[in-house]
Amino acid sequence: MFKSTDGHLPERLKQETAVAESDYKIRRNDQLSLTLFSNEGEKLIDPNPELTTTNPTTENPTSNAPVYVVDIAGVVRLPMIGEINLENLTLRQAEEVLQKEYARFFKGPYVHLTCVNKRVVLLGAVGGQVVPLENDNMKLLEVLALAKGLTNEAKAGNIKIVRGEHVFEVDLSTIQGVKNGNMTIEAGDVVYVEPVRRPFSEGLRDNGGLLSILVSLATLVVVIYNAR
Repeated sequence: MFKSTDGHLPERLKQETAVAESDYKIRRNDQLSLTLFSNEGEKLIDPNPELTTTNPTTENPTSNAPVYVVDIAGVVRLPMIGEINLENLTLRQAEEVLQKEYARFFKGPYVHLTCVNKRVVLLGAVGGQVVPLENDNMKLLEVLALAKGLTNEAKAGNIKIVRGEHVFEVDLSTIQGVKNGNMTIEAGDVVYVEPVRRPFSEGLRDNGGLLSILVSLATLVVVIYNAR
């Protein structure tokens, strides 16, 4: 399943990894979480604890933030500034654009923007799973660890990463393979872990019904023969 693309082997993944490590670009149907502060983020990082009611070191500014969806035209509708096209901008670029827009209403606005729907699909021996990407630089091993790792049913030496039209083959069965193949995972990637094949047990499982019929027929023949 998923034949690897010619030339896309672990030793040539460095360039792809560098691209993946660049800032995530906003796409259509992305879900964005927006948090806005005035005075260059005074409340987000406040040296005076009397001005905040929670501990700044444990506060999660995006935990209760509303989510805004980028439509099929690449446009997202945000409070006060209305509709704005953010498609193909990195999160950092989008923050800079929004800070300029909100500067019309607030003094020294500080915008924190996150994409909450970045994920990767895992197939094969690890089962069908959807793993959210918690940051922009998650490696293959981190994604597999979130999926409870590789079991004895998985071939660590034959892992394929499908990215667009390219398929990368990774071997995690050796130390050198881990060094070469522990690439950065992008949102939308599909990771396929080939399962260990056991022909005998799989044959029994797939042909269990037929074997049951044959056994029943053999039993019937024996009963008839003994009844003579």
